[in-house]
Amino acid sequence: MENILENLNERQRKAVIATDGPVLIIAGPGSGKTKVLTHRIAYIIGKKKTNPTNILAVTFTNKAAQEMKTRVGVLLKETVYANSPNIYEKSADNFNTEYPIPNTQYPVIGTFHNICVRILRQEAEAVGYKKNFVIYDGDDQSSMIKKIMKELQINSEQFNFRAVLSHISNAKNELKDAESFSNIADGYFEEQVSIIYNVYQKKLKENNALDFDDLIMQTILLFLDKPEILRKYQNKFQYVMVDEYQDTNYAQYRLVDLLSKVHRNLCVVGDDWQSIYKWRGADIRNILDFEKNYSEAEVILLEQNYRSTQTILDASYQIISRNVNRKEKKLWSEKKVGEPIVIYEAADEKGEAEFIVAEIAKLTAKKNVMMSQSNHDVLRQAQDDKSFEDEKINLKDIAILYRTNAQSRSVEEAFLKYKLPYKIVGGIKFYLRKEIKDVIAYLRLIQNPNDRASLERVVNIPKRDIGQVTFKKVITEMEKSNKNIIETLSNLECESITKEKVNKIKNFAKIIKNCQNKINEIKISELLDLLIKNINYEKYIKDGTEEGERRWENVKELFSAVEKYDNFPAEKSLSILLEEIALATDLDHLNSSQDAVTLMTLHSAKGLEFSAVFIIGMEEGLLPHSRSIQDPSEMEEERRLCYVGITRAKKKAYLIFARTRKIYGSTQANMSSRFISDIPEDLAEFKRQEYSYLDEDEVVEV
Repeated sequence: MENILENLNERQRKAVIATDGPVLIIAGPGSGKTKVLTHRIAYIIGKKKTNPTNILAVTFTNKAAQEMKTRVGVLLKETVYANSPNIYEKSADNFNTEYPIPNTQYPVIGTFHNICVRILRQEAEAVGYKKNFVIYDGDDQSSMIKKIMKELQINSEQFNFRAVLSHISNAKNELKDAESFSNIADGYFEEQVSIIYNVYQKKLKENNALDFDDLIMQTILLFLDKPEILRKYQNKFQYVMVDEYQDTNYAQYRLVDLLSKVHRNLCVVGDDWQSIYKWRGADIRNILDFEKNYSEAEVILLEQNYRSTQTILDASYQIISRNVNRKEKKLWSEKKVGEPIVIYEAADEKGEAEFIVAEIAKLTAKKNVMMSQSNHDVLRQAQDDKSFEDEKINLKDIAILYRTNAQSRSVEEAFLKYKLPYKIVGGIKFYLRKEIKDVIAYLRLIQNPNDRASLERVVNIPKRDIGQVTFKKVITEMEKSNKNIIETLSNLECESITKEKVNKIKNFAKIIKNCQNKINEIKISELLDLLIKNINYEKYIKDGTEEGERRWENVKELFSAVEKYDNFPAEKSLSILLEEIALATDLDHLNSSQDAVTLMTLHSAKGLEFSAVFIIGMEEGLLPHSRSIQDPSEMEEERRLCYVGITRAKKKAYLIFARTRKIYGSTQANMSSRFISDIPEDLAEFKRQEYSYLDEDEVVEV
């Protein structure tokens, strides 16, 4: 197995072969943690002769999980399976679905939620669900909470539905079901939330649906309630590995702890300096206290960085070293010292954006394109600049990072003005567009004929003259029946509904049943085509307008998106498609081939890297955010957020602040961020804008 250990540094090699007992790997940014995890998996399979399906590796995003699957597949093909590719029979379990090597078993790799979906599919009856349950996304949850509040006559102005949903989500992440939350509800607001929570869970069960947070909570409650089921999975997963452990919340910590209780071969990889998701429940104590929770744990530091220049590493260290709650390490790199950190003082947000455009012109050698668009001196500076002349980079290797989405406006305006291509992470997700949600609701109803929320969404799409009054009558008839929704609609008899409308409802049900009958016979793309044609959706969506044409283009794009699921068995493809859509994130669909500058929040940037990074809004009140000023723990997280931003950069890092900034409808004059003053002068190059813009052609000295 020596070839598995090739091309690893000493610390990485130590982390790979430390397979027995609890192991904590503190991996700084760019230190090769994914390489360590994938080699560790291959080492356990090859050296320890472990059945691959007895290995569980968990990460946080679908993109990271897929990258790990691919890299593990390639590594196994080159090492373990090099001379005997058919040593293992093809996996028959329901965990693994897509790998590059056929006819072999594979380790179980996925996100926390993906793994829990697989467990719940197999054990659905034990938690009171059917195996064809659907997963509600944020929009579905919001819609249901609003309706419940309306039914309960709870004032939506006094109780914001988002705050209610947030409390329910937090409760689930702390493993408090509706009854437990009701018992500890403190104050009038929480008492009202507990009432809503109770009704919400009942409606989810009626719809055979789980929400995002249910996936982990219900799995843990299943394990605690059914010890024999827990023992089955404890025996199955002899080796458990968790990536990005610093981002785990209490529920995720409990899940991992339960699964690894028997064999104790738990390896967690993370970096407490990059813990930036406290606002969504992440608990940094999980990684800081790992050695207390697992007293026999071996701790390994990965400190060699393969991404950034030493200047970037030293500057980011000066910022993070002010934090008290952290594990000490010192990143180092064999790369050259590199360019100093550029700290730029802009007059305002427009000057900030113009400076960014000018620097991108230099970095990418696109001077002539942008020079022709403006007479501004700040852009013409780029014309004679000779820096990076031999190391031009592509637009896709540049990122603009900010604390809040509202900060992107001025940058977008400048990019549009100078015809600079860009893409935004965090806009409207493809699967949240109305027309896509409509089609997905049809597919969910085909898979789960008890999904009342999906029925309500599409029963009148396209128009069938089924208004609210008629729909309530239909619901009443459904509640009388012991059959599922579609069976009830197929045999609907109701004197208070006109015969014409009854026939339309029956025709609707017939379409769903027709598709249901084809699920196990045709490819998913063919099923989608059959559905679209049966409901005549193209004619409905186009409606003779430009907007209609754009929406139809999105529906056609959905056909492209589902093609890969044609490779799965017909009876599983729809379920897999709907699961992946429900668990999708913005980063899963980040197009790395498009040559355009990436704009995103600092939170979205973790796990990514770029040749040049611009962090804008480096001002007190923005970064660090105003709500962290009086809270030491919040301030430490803001430092970690800034650290994450700077360490995304491989070659060049820019920190930009403005003397005045118009944001949220008012003009603010804030001090520069305290994080800027943390950086020693010998690591930085300071620049200052000496003028501000009044209009397209006029500038004024400041």
